[in-house]
Amino acid sequence: MEGLAALPLDALMTASGAMDSDAEFERALPESSLLAFRVAFSVLRQREDAEDVAQEALARAYRKFRALKNPERFRPWLVRVAWRLALDHRRGQQRRRRREQAAAVLPGASGTREMAASLELRERLWKAIDRLPEKLRLVVLLAPVQGNDLGEVARLTGLPEGTVKSRLHLARRHLAEDLL
Repeated sequence: MEGLAALPLDALMTASGAMDSDAEFERALPESSLLAFRVAFSVLRQREDAEDVAQEALARAYRKFRALKNPERFRPWLVRVAWRLALDHRRGQQRRRRREQAAAVLPGASGTREMAASLELRERLWKAIDRLPEKLRLVVLLAPVQGNDLGEVARLTGLPEGTVKSRLHLARRHLAEDLL
């Protein structure tokens, strides 16, 4: 206690603010970690990769948490960070995959026609989602893919619910046209 008494008042306030900020971050962590994982998984569709991206997003969030002017905006901010990191991770994977495919001879494919057709449709759907403009892709991935309702998507993205609804409608129309 004597060490604290020797510190200037502004240093004590900073230390106290840091402790309050850390405690606030720890309270938000359980819900936020699941949110970061779900956003990353919706982009990457691989559990291990999504866990890595979510961990990186939370590490960045911890480092920047004290700088947030409005802590209530933490969740939407975390969604954007996780989203961007997941996109970057996926781009890196795609570059790596292209390099590996260029270097390797691909063996012949096997399997039933139904399985191949199902996989092809799934791949076409994800490629169509990837071609959507970012603002439409985000609401598609947060709402139908992750199962969030419109109010939750609006809260996570910081957009009005009507905007989320119109973007979702527009995204579905784009997907239908793209898949026909």
